[in-house]
Amino acid sequence: MRRHVVKIAPTGFFADYGCHVRILEEARALQQQGYDVTVVTYPGGQDPPGLPVVRIPAWLHRGGPRVGSHWRKLMLDPALLATSLTRLPPRPVDIVHAHLHEGVLIGWLLARMHGAGLVFDYQGSLTREMLDHQFIRPANPLIHVFSWLEKLANRLADRILTSSENARNTLIQESGLPSDRVVAVTDGVDLTRFRPRQPDDTDQLLNLRHRLGIPPNRLLVGYLGLLAPYQGTDDLIRAAQLVLQANPGAHFLVMGFPNESAYRQAAAAAGLAGHMHFTGRVPYADAPEMLRVLDIAVAPKRSESEGNGKVLNYMAAGLPVVAYDGPVARELLGSAGLRVPVGSVEGLAHGLLRYLAHPDLRTRHGHTLRRRAERMYGWNHQIQHITRVYDSLVARSSSPSLPETRSKPRRASRAN
Repeated sequence: MRRHVVKIAPTGFFADYGCHVRILEEARALQQQGYDVTVVTYPGGQDPPGLPVVRIPAWLHRGGPRVGSHWRKLMLDPALLATSLTRLPPRPVDIVHAHLHEGVLIGWLLARMHGAGLVFDYQGSLTREMLDHQFIRPANPLIHVFSWLEKLANRLADRILTSSENARNTLIQESGLPSDRVVAVTDGVDLTRFRPRQPDDTDQLLNLRHRLGIPPNRLLVGYLGLLAPYQGTDDLIRAAQLVLQANPGAHFLVMGFPNESAYRQAAAAAGLAGHMHFTGRVPYADAPEMLRVLDIAVAPKRSESEGNGKVLNYMAAGLPVVAYDGPVARELLGSAGLRVPVGSVEGLAHGLLRYLAHPDLRTRHGHTLRRRAERMYGWNHQIQHITRVYDSLVARSSSPSLPETRSKPRRASRAN
């Protein structure tokens, strides 16, 4: 019988950003490997074709997709727990694969009811995310409550999957979890859909530039992702000012949400209205074509506690990348791309100007990053790491004479 994986997604899956993309691509890759996958999630998202989705009651949903932490989760998460326990297909569950810390707290009871392994897809620290999204201030005493819940979720999972080696090492060091319970599974990318542009794409991409209102003679620098200070959107606007002072032949395409109206106004106030175009939310299905129209990609993410999946999409599209030199960008890009100090607007502008002035460097780095994506980050490769974790947990549950003993929590050495 095919194994059944239940993904607990305490978010309005599917929306066109961040952890939603990882959930979707993991689920598709698992289906291709012969697994049955059911996603249990909030209302309000899209239902991807061919992927069973079970949602909590629609009357609990108001408005569009919510990015990051919000207080409505206090109502939505209990409903998600009840839904996972009462509305799943009438068949055994082999693996509960939880996303976000709330997903672990919800999925623990479901896993115990079915005797299933509990896997935690760790996208970053809960409390650091709250601080990055300005959901809570450092001085707020509730930070201690959320910190305790974060530690509890980390302890409940049988295995934790991190989206980078840096996240794995940091989690082990800060939590004292045994190293064999934490596995780095870097974000993957669909190498067929995200691909470099080809000569046959020329007319289509020219039409796209025309629809967007971008002059055909300008080199196009692009960003695709969430718009927020921790993503470096403010830095990108300031860097664009410096770039255009030196090279008025550049143009910036900023793709994403939320806050696009506020950032559009900020760009206009900075004198960039004729050289910076904001698209708003881009459907994930349209993302590959939108990246192919670019000449250079930029990833100025300030947060160092989360993954950076957009960089993999850039790489698969064969784009040269300028990124802040955080540990995740360093891991993904390797020796290719241009990395600049985190928070350095001048460094960001200098990197972009270097690519703008050197087409051979753009081509060479773009080709190198595409080959790196093919070699290391295709989902057909990454999913093998996940299925090996599943196999170890299923083997444990089917061998009662050889139970897995939980290692006593310990502090990890800083030398790890």
